[in-house]
Amino acid sequence: MTGASSNAGYAAEAEALVSQYESIAFSEIHAAILPLLPPPPAHVLDIGAGTGRDAAGFAALGYRVTAVEPTAELRRRAAALHPSPRIDWRDDGLPDLAAFAGHGEAFDVVMLTAVWMHLDEAERRRAMPRLAALLRVGGVMALSLRHGPVPPGRRMFDVSAAETIDLAREHGLRCILCRTDEDAQLGRPGVTWDRIAFVREAGAGEAGIGASRD
Repeated sequence: MTGASSNAGYAAEAEALVSQYESIAFSEIHAAILPLLPPPPAHVLDIGAGTGRDAAGFAALGYRVTAVEPTAELRRRAAALHPSPRIDWRDDGLPDLAAFAGHGEAFDVVMLTAVWMHLDEAERRRAMPRLAALLRVGGVMALSLRHGPVPPGRRMFDVSAAETIDLAREHGLRCILCRTDEDAQLGRPGVTWDRIAFVREAGAGEAGIGASRD
């Protein structure tokens, strides 16, 4: 999940979400993305890590994972459900990722699964240069965008793949995958997903984590 306003609704549903998200196989939901990633033991930044399903999946493959989740109820359940020495849990979220400011950390993979559409336009513009700055040159960022009915109590925007690709390009991230899938795992009527991946090219991220807010 994302920052305080963006993760509205998730704390109250934490228990149900654990059951829902953990029922979906990591290897299935990321089947299109995994072949594009650098091999283990590359360092993965999983932003909006939720129940820890993906963090655990990467850890099991031998990746080192920094899992970021601002919703305390989810983060506690995830850490208990998926204990692993390869996973470092952090309390932080988009758009600012304040805990990473000034540390000079860089990652081989940045994952934003079902996260980006929780940010409004101003937040997305603030977040993209921070993400680019956290990704090593040659590293891969992958995200998924949900389209369709918004669940009650959730804050969600209909963000297009085209807008996301254009914004990423402004910060040196080149699109290497864009596909639309049905909601195959949960079968929710009217729900589709855009799955997009980018590679960071040399010169990206000058705005950086320490950039001033818009």
